Amino acid sequence: MKLYLHGHSYKYAVEQMLLTLFPEERPVYPEGRPTGDRMEIRLSRGEKFWTATCLLQRDGQRFHGRAAAAAGSLSTEVERDRRCQRLVKNAVYRAALASGCKKPVWGALTGVRPGKLLCARLESSDKEEEALRGFREEFDVSPERAALCLDASRHTLLAKAALAPGDVCLYVGIPFCPTRCAYCSFVSQAVEKSMQLIPPFLQALEREIEATAQQVRAQGLRPVALYMGGGTPTTLSAAQLERLCARLAEAFDLSALREYTVEAGRPDTITAEKLQVLRAQGVDRISVNPQSMSDAVLEAIGRKHSAADIVRALESVRAVGGMAVNMDLIAGLPGDTTVGFAKTLDAVLALAPENITIHTLSLKKGSRITLEGAALPGAEQVGAMLDLAQARLRGADYEPYYLYRQKFMSGGFENVGWTRPGFANLYNICIMEELCSILAMGGGGSTKLIRPDGGRNLRVMAPKYPLEYNRDIARTCAEKEKIGAFYQALEHKEEA
Repeated sequence: MKLYLHGHSYKYAVEQMLLTLFPEERPVYPEGRPTGDRMEIRLSRGEKFWTATCLLQRDGQRFHGRAAAAAGSLSTEVERDRRCQRLVKNAVYRAALASGCKKPVWGALTGVRPGKLLCARLESSDKEEEALRGFREEFDVSPERAALCLDASRHTLLAKAALAPGDVCLYVGIPFCPTRCAYCSFVSQAVEKSMQLIPPFLQALEREIEATAQQVRAQGLRPVALYMGGGTPTTLSAAQLERLCARLAEAFDLSALREYTVEAGRPDTITAEKLQVLRAQGVDRISVNPQSMSDAVLEAIGRKHSAADIVRALESVRAVGGMAVNMDLIAGLPGDTTVGFAKTLDAVLALAPENITIHTLSLKKGSRITLEGAALPGAEQVGAMLDLAQARLRGADYEPYYLYRQKFMSGGFENVGWTRPGFANLYNICIMEELCSILAMGGGGSTKLIRPDGGRNLRVMAPKYPLEYNRDIARTCAEKEKIGAFYQALEHKEEA
């Protein structure tokens, strides 16, 4: 679609809304006078009001959208910039709906974290109902999604209240898996092809752990959650896991940890010996992620295990004891149906994990599903799967405690973490709602330093692929100094 921007340069905001409403379209920015089918988005900043308008011409017909906000109501440049982007998005959204475009379930929201917007309203209002009503009115969110967001936001506010200045979460990324799943675009190496990369990777990781720990000690930071993900960390041997966990315990003061999570997502990597090592090292949460309990669907996504293997893996976890379990499911996988998804859900509920995460399939560019194509359930089927999951999970005494969205999600839906009372995962809430800094180590690790004053956060990325990570470890360790610089700048700002 031809796009013309007048009075602003918010290309990304416009393109986000274009992707949401017209996923088949691609942005084009022609020069010269606007002609033909197109979208013209204007932003004007008056003394009393800031106004965004959108003219959408499709098939020779014209449709209009408008959004306005009082000027001077926002105090910082960052806040003003965010408000302008929202005005632009709402104007595009309203013009699209006027043209007959189907209303998305999340309305005019395009971002990853809808809960952040609702939490801001909840914190500034004395009445929950008023905050929810304002959220729905501004973003045109469906009642069902707004209620889901409200439940998760309550957990967010509880987690936020329990955090102190200087609290941080630690993440350790292990970019190896037994095989690569068809839906996956994560940077992970199949060990069948890269076993020789694991020992040098772990040596490099120990260097990064020490470099990170030096900054944590120097700035007086306090780790409250440790999360080991990937990839599949349990791809490592029991001896490798033991050494890695011991190294983390030596480098960091973990006495204030509230949880220690390890993803053992693939049941074909789980052994009693590994589980015993992890428990002895203090791990008290573990993920056993089936994605589906249908053998046919598991085969279609490239898994080399059966549903029975998942049950046996969970039995091994319970036999060791002391670890809360999360299980991931994906709605919309190749070959799945609403009936098949219901059977998967029933099978998982019978296993009684403390957490269940319901993902919506996201068609990621680097995944085999996207590259090769596959027969996938339609958006209506995926919506039915999610509605079914919500009804059954609530009926089984689970509640939503965090949610997030991604690009290219089937039907424009969401991912939701469900928990039994008392088992919410703090790390998941913190990373999704940006409640505190996440200090990441390992291949593809993304450190995110959070500004408590609402300013722009800082992200520091490690190399993605194991070979690059091993080669560039000296530079990765040197970049840890950005952590110290970030916190020192915050301290100086507070003193001023």
